Amino acid sequence: MARAAYPFRVTSEQQGFSTRAIHAGQEPDPSTGAVVPPIYAVSTYKQDGIGGLRRGYEYSRSANPTRSALEECLASLEGGSRGFAFASGLAGQDTVLRALLAPGDHVVVPSDAYGGTYRLFNRVARPWGVEHSIARVADVDSVRAAIRPGSTKMVWLETPTNPLLGIADIEAIAQLAHDAGALLVVDNTFASPYLQQPLALGADVVTHSTTKYAGGHSDVVGGAVVVRAGVQTASGESVEELIAFHQNAMGAVAGPFDAWLVLRGLKTLAVRMERHCDNAEKVVDFLLGHPGVSAVHYPGLADHPNHEVAARQMRRFGGMVSFRVRGGEDVATKVCAETTVWTLGESLGGVESLIEHPGRMTHASVAGTELEVPADLIRLSVGIEDGEDLIADLAQALDRLA
Repeated sequence: MARAAYPFRVTSEQQGFSTRAIHAGQEPDPSTGAVVPPIYAVSTYKQDGIGGLRRGYEYSRSANPTRSALEECLASLEGGSRGFAFASGLAGQDTVLRALLAPGDHVVVPSDAYGGTYRLFNRVARPWGVEHSIARVADVDSVRAAIRPGSTKMVWLETPTNPLLGIADIEAIAQLAHDAGALLVVDNTFASPYLQQPLALGADVVTHSTTKYAGGHSDVVGGAVVVRAGVQTASGESVEELIAFHQNAMGAVAGPFDAWLVLRGLKTLAVRMERHCDNAEKVVDFLLGHPGVSAVHYPGLADHPNHEVAARQMRRFGGMVSFRVRGGEDVATKVCAETTVWTLGESLGGVESLIEHPGRMTHASVAGTELEVPADLIRLSVGIEDGEDLIADLAQALDRLA
């Protein structure tokens, strides 16, 4: 049998996703040989004479070795030139806005966005002087119509969107944004870098709530930003350098304990995402056949409006599912309260399965706005338990009420 030809040494850029998740930024400790990076619980660093910094470390708001390891790993997994770790997803997003926008600028934001992100645009950025328009990001023409020539400096995407699982064509919208002189920012939280890599499709900046799939165990709050190599603003400034400056100047950085937990979670991201996807597909099949369910939102369905786009730009279709029930809001809220394996709670992306009513929970802040979600909608974060148990629990709740 002929032996496969391999290069003498595989470079880190040639390595597979899981290899990089386990090794990028995580060389064994040089002094002890420890294979896991230490938690550097330290605020300041000894200098070898004034200004004589060791590996550039002087104060942990500016840099910390544990956070540096995480940032290098994040950049590798997203295919970016530099990663930044923050205290929360919104802290990272706010830093992106402050770094890359100014009063008088305009942003296109999704009509189906995370409520906290929309609150950031509507209640924080708008009083600062940054305007926004709403677009259905699953429709390229809607995004095109929302762009204001000369003033739109950023197009913001979530894909899949939260909570209706809409899919945006990243490559097409990147071209639109760049033709208008705007940057494209993609919140990749729902997909994770394992399932989707927006920078390779033309996005300029990727954001994450690492609280979700990256951390993966519901035991840490964090955020991340990753920048594509060489990206500049319309005025020629380095996006990477602007975000680095504002990360330090604004100070909402990930602490070493939180950074270590996210780094640990990333090591198993690929195997967890495969199980999340397996279980989500089983749950979707069950929901489609239940008489109490009026609609199922999942990009893996052939009749999803942008299924072909999702199939082209995602490895698989993810662990998030939303569905609508017959009987309205009253039935939806009661179904959420009747499950036992599914935990009623906000957030997503952990090993445990979560169920929630977006209209009263994660998206309550957008009630009465253009982003208000249907009252009969239930959102599922499908965990990695035994799929049969998840289906049985949903079945008893729906059979009792729907």
